[in-house]
Amino acid sequence: MSFRKDPSNVTVSVNGKDVTIETGHIATQAHGSVTVRCGDTVVLVTVCSQPLEADRGFFPLTVEYSERMYAAGRIPGSFFRREIGRPSERETLVSRLIDRPIRPLFPKGLQEDVQVLATVISSDQQNEPDILSITGASAAIMLSPLPFEGPVAGGRIGRVDGNFVLNPTMDQMAKSDLNIVFAASRDALTMVEGEAEFVPEDVIIDALEWGRKEVQPLIEAQEKLRELAGKEKMSFTSPADDTELMEKVEQLALEAGVAEAMRIPGKLERKDARKAVKDKVMEALNADPAFAETPERLAPAADMITAVEKKVVRSRILEEGIRIDGRDTKTVRPIAIEPGFLPRAHGSALFTRGETQSLCVTTLGSSADNQRVDGLTGDVTKYFMLHYNFPPFTVGEVKPVRLSRREIGHGALAEKALRPILPAVDAFPFTVRVVADTLESNGSSSMAAVCGGCMSLMDAGIPIKAPVAGVAMGLIKDGDNYVVLTDILGDEDALGDMDFKIAGTAEGVTAVQMDIKITGLPTEVMRRAMRQAHDARMHILGVMAEALPAPREQLSPYAPQHEEVMVNPEVIRMIIGPGGKNIKAITSATGASVDIDDDGRVSIFAPTAEALSKARELVLYYDQRPELGKNYKAKVRKILDIGAIVEVMPNVEALVHVSQLDVGRVEHVSDAVQLGQDFVVKVIEINGDRIRASRKAVLLEEQGIAWTPEQTARPSGPREHRGGDRDREHRGGERRDRRPRRD
Repeated sequence: MSFRKDPSNVTVSVNGKDVTIETGHIATQAHGSVTVRCGDTVVLVTVCSQPLEADRGFFPLTVEYSERMYAAGRIPGSFFRREIGRPSERETLVSRLIDRPIRPLFPKGLQEDVQVLATVISSDQQNEPDILSITGASAAIMLSPLPFEGPVAGGRIGRVDGNFVLNPTMDQMAKSDLNIVFAASRDALTMVEGEAEFVPEDVIIDALEWGRKEVQPLIEAQEKLRELAGKEKMSFTSPADDTELMEKVEQLALEAGVAEAMRIPGKLERKDARKAVKDKVMEALNADPAFAETPERLAPAADMITAVEKKVVRSRILEEGIRIDGRDTKTVRPIAIEPGFLPRAHGSALFTRGETQSLCVTTLGSSADNQRVDGLTGDVTKYFMLHYNFPPFTVGEVKPVRLSRREIGHGALAEKALRPILPAVDAFPFTVRVVADTLESNGSSSMAAVCGGCMSLMDAGIPIKAPVAGVAMGLIKDGDNYVVLTDILGDEDALGDMDFKIAGTAEGVTAVQMDIKITGLPTEVMRRAMRQAHDARMHILGVMAEALPAPREQLSPYAPQHEEVMVNPEVIRMIIGPGGKNIKAITSATGASVDIDDDGRVSIFAPTAEALSKARELVLYYDQRPELGKNYKAKVRKILDIGAIVEVMPNVEALVHVSQLDVGRVEHVSDAVQLGQDFVVKVIEINGDRIRASRKAVLLEEQGIAWTPEQTARPSGPREHRGGDRDREHRGGERRDRRPRRD
């Protein structure tokens, strides 16, 4: 007897590829579960929830994305050979991509602990699982009893040969100048994250509007699957506001000066003023007999004070166009830039915009410093890394120092923004790491990391293609009335409806990220925000150009020195030596890093110019070429009847004919030289790989007799003929002396 129902599935075509969403086959004890399949890529997404024991003051939604290595037929490269543990950077970033579009769609006040798990269980190495996971998360929640204002669908937009491509394969992405992941509802966009290679703003907006329309079949598929197999939704009523308390809080807050407090430009001064207002309000409420008898009634008072602050700020912006710090809606905060801030760093810049400050430092390394990441598609090598840090002192707090998802996400966005301007690896084979340490924060710290990071690259002398700047845009929307804000403060982010980060050069956009707190964002709002951001970006680029017009002409003297040399591939084994003995000796003697390709290309990274010169000399020692007419110290390696085989350079041997061993006649080779003996010889003939040398020429020069080629001409006569026969034997049977015998 089977307890399982037949699975339900819906298949739709998206960009000519079938996408199947199925439920009821596996993971049936989850409150909602689906598998989403495109090609041979399959993602399992589940959602479970349980009631909260107590109100935590926030909605405890947890989203985890993980990739099973078996999905691509691989075994994890870690010591434990397990995937479970600390998520990779990619898994963290995809978890954020799933979380951001679904979080605003849960109703406010939902007292449920919700966990969404997305697991890649099959990968065909062509169809990306991250966008399938976004759609799968929405579908699983739609099927569950949880209230949800979905569905939403995920997609990726590429542009190949000027044409938009939805959900491109990995091969297509290699040719694309656009890589934007988005989530959309039936009517609007809900999340955007991506990178581009200097693409104009209008093209990106057109791509997003096109992509939103293209993913509509996935919206319809979720609604149909909900009709087939959805569970009954739990009863939920948004908690009713205490109208009496709300009116009292608003009255007291206005009397205590909340409007004046929210006009104070300085963040810390404003924070103190807000606290003073809150203290006055709470003191008055506790003294009011109407509320003092029921203290539990005052629990939502703090949130109500925040709501009053929000109302005051938003009304002022919408009605007067004046923001918290007194700016209009389009002005960028004052900017100060100090390139070369740190004396010993390879490149550094202190970037300050308003009360947001970022210390960005660039460090150059060799190819040995590349980051190698184990993933479904195999080992990925990263030549450029940007790491963003946000210590607690940045906002005057005391917290444990931990690497958060937010820090990983902000660093990844800044890395996307700067990656397109870096020179090609072949032309600039250094590993580049930028660290952006946020020192002060009052909004837009990730975009400060972009601007400061660019300046630190230029200070390091890296020949970037063009400077990049970034700015964060905000939104205040009330019905059809809305205002777009340039370079938002932290409070404007918290009290507003959008955080839209845009980075790029004067030519076009390199990275975008959009999060919204409303159910969707119309395209015309995004287009206006993009154009307003372009004006702000051009202003910021102008300030950056004043601080440092172009990259430094030379790398920092403290940066690694690099040079590439070509050697004969046949000598690679000698450079390496038995068990790596020789190359280890070179590294130990110079501190250099030496990388050797099979084609004979040797890349040398050294800490100083002197170390580089020494390392190059030691490497080329094994790949020397003798010059005709030049003297060399030789060592006898073999004694033959016709002469001696000597080593004039590492792995380079020459024949010293018996007639060239001494000035006088030599009857037997062993009478003139011994095995292992050192003496100086002159190279007298080079014929391809065959080299002839003469000791006689050196001895004549010591007697003051200048050497000429005729003095060391090939031997003749009976003795020489016999030597020629031996020479022929030594050279594999080829008769080199073809002149007639002379008696």
